[in-house]
Amino acid sequence: MKVLYVDLEREWRGGQSQALLTVKGLNALGHDAQLLSVRGSPLARRAKDAGVPVHEIGQRARQVGATFLLRKLLSEQRYDVLHANEPHALTAAWLAGAQKSLPVLISRRVAYPLSPNRLARRRYQIAQRIIVISHFVEKSVLQSGVPPERLAVVYEGVEIQPLPTPEARQQARHSWGVAKTERLVGCVGYLLPEKGQEIVVRALSPVRAKIPGTRLLLAGDGPCRPALEALVLQLGLQDAVIFAGFVEDVPRVYAAVDAFVFPSLAEPLGTSLLAAMAWGLPVLAVASGGVPEYVKDGDNGLLVAQPEAELFSAAMVRLLSDESLRIALGHEARRTIEARLSAERMVENTITVYQEVLWEKQRI
Repeated sequence: MKVLYVDLEREWRGGQSQALLTVKGLNALGHDAQLLSVRGSPLARRAKDAGVPVHEIGQRARQVGATFLLRKLLSEQRYDVLHANEPHALTAAWLAGAQKSLPVLISRRVAYPLSPNRLARRRYQIAQRIIVISHFVEKSVLQSGVPPERLAVVYEGVEIQPLPTPEARQQARHSWGVAKTERLVGCVGYLLPEKGQEIVVRALSPVRAKIPGTRLLLAGDGPCRPALEALVLQLGLQDAVIFAGFVEDVPRVYAAVDAFVFPSLAEPLGTSLLAAMAWGLPVLAVASGGVPEYVKDGDNGLLVAQPEAELFSAAMVRLLSDESLRIALGHEARRTIEARLSAERMVENTITVYQEVLWEKQRI
């Protein structure tokens, strides 16, 4: 199968991680997966480093550049499917008329209805399948009037690495300046209001009152960083919160922390939460969005009913004060990823969707 995967984002977020895992996974299984991406973007760089064929367009006028390059590629090569990873990519595919020569699919990772704008809707009409990352996202698309037969649920997946050795864990903690006696809670994600990092910062003082030496590692950057830094100063937590910024080596975060918190208010799925579970970490999250589809309270993680600092404080104290609970939850979390949410499983399920649309094409 020959696949042209298109992603025009300039930054590295969860969707770009999934794009890289998909094209790598397809090629590893003997398919010919190529990527069209923005020159110099983290996705383009990492894909080339992984040996993926990459077609690049400039940083400016991305949709226009991608439209012309798509027309060229589709006239020169015979692809079986075109997979747009985000809306800009779908717009370029629509403008290039890709749907006239091959099936077009689009990934949908946001949990709000499609735009009522007629032009915005028209680009989604060219997609033979809208691949949604959770049933939570599926509901929002169905509310937009999209027929259910045009939707396919494919959960995102993460790579499952060997668990860190005690030496590797100690090195990771040392790199963040964390002592052996300190408890370290981690959170990985773009710093946005809806990601809820403020909740964890506000929850930290009550936790430290009961478990002295508890610290918080925030890995990620974004518009909310200045406000969060100001809040840390206001609460007198300068020595307790580590602002790591954008972290290239994210496994170093997972290797260092004792527990992982995910305060996102209504996350469609949560790639960083999946990764933490794959690392065998005990996790704490809000029971909203797509999270309850794979995190079961008291089984493979802890869930709080509302994104409130008081609830997070109580749950964090429970986790950090009970080592046997942390071990049990972490073990079940890793088992969940292995069984349902690995990168390999995600690629297999994506291939199944490709095969379905190709079979439908042959019937026409």
